[in-house]
Amino acid sequence: MNIMYLRPYPGEMDLIAESLPEHTIHAVEDVWDISEEGRSNITILSVFVDYKVTSDVLDALPACKLIATRSAGFDHIDTKSAHDRGITVVRVPHYGTRTVAEYVFALLFSLSRQAYSAYIDLQKSNSAVNMNLYEGFDLAGKTLGVVGVGAIGKNVCQIALGIGMKVLAYDAYPDQDFAMENGFTFTSLEKVLTESDIVTLHVPSLPETYHLMGEGNLALMKKGSYLINTARGNIIDTKALVLALKSENLAGAALDVLEGELEFYHEDHLLTDNAAHSELWQQLIANHVLLDMPNVIVTPHIAFNTKEAKREITETTLANLNAWIKETPINTVNYEHN
Repeated sequence: MNIMYLRPYPGEMDLIAESLPEHTIHAVEDVWDISEEGRSNITILSVFVDYKVTSDVLDALPACKLIATRSAGFDHIDTKSAHDRGITVVRVPHYGTRTVAEYVFALLFSLSRQAYSAYIDLQKSNSAVNMNLYEGFDLAGKTLGVVGVGAIGKNVCQIALGIGMKVLAYDAYPDQDFAMENGFTFTSLEKVLTESDIVTLHVPSLPETYHLMGEGNLALMKKGSYLINTARGNIIDTKALVLALKSENLAGAALDVLEGELEFYHEDHLLTDNAAHSELWQQLIANHVLLDMPNVIVTPHIAFNTKEAKREITETTLANLNAWIKETPINTVNYEHN
């Protein structure tokens, strides 16, 4: 069986080749990196969230029967086109749950103590340090609003409680036993937004969570509060976030994901894309505005990026591939939810 494995991390292919010795593995950066004849024989395609699987990509892989995304989310895959072609899509439902939760606090500590701003200023001039510019605030005693309390959100709650924060949480399907065991409360989204000093997002990208943090919900947030997003970029309406920050209703934000981030990181391609619409261009401009704001931290979707989490992703992906090959697929995507 021919497997196309896009953009493996260093050393990953050793694990893949060892576990799938009877199959031919093509480790490439892009689908178009192998010949048309080679593409015509690909049965399995494995990608990460940084690669869009469009109908054009699927047209180039006529023999493909499985897409194995090495991520929990699958909004980078045209699942309708996959479904129409009879292609199964599988994912990694959980990985790095503690990893991402820890990164939330890396961002939060940097915001609360202005560590990043201080470092950048010190690089520019080590003789003009004004301590008054970097006054921070303690996290202990502050209220953290956790929107989405799945595997990652639960770890976030526990870390927050461990450093003396109060926790308010919202989830469409609240685990009340977990809340009671850990001493926090599930409540409405409105109350989480209006009463929290910091709000952190941990919901999946679904039609019902698209622009969850739009103009209305951003306006509900406590004046002077902070917003953190390590989930998916399109959960936040970027233009509305820029306005909330400029109006100083929000004191700052930390974002590991951006709306339209694939286009943002490859925006030079848009110069030759006559089909790019005005909303996308506005999105990209808003992202650039966020990058220039001193009270905003943006990182390039690296919350998951530890040795341990990547190993977990690879192992689950291998389990997905082997299960499908044995005709007992696991971790399949429900197309109706995309």
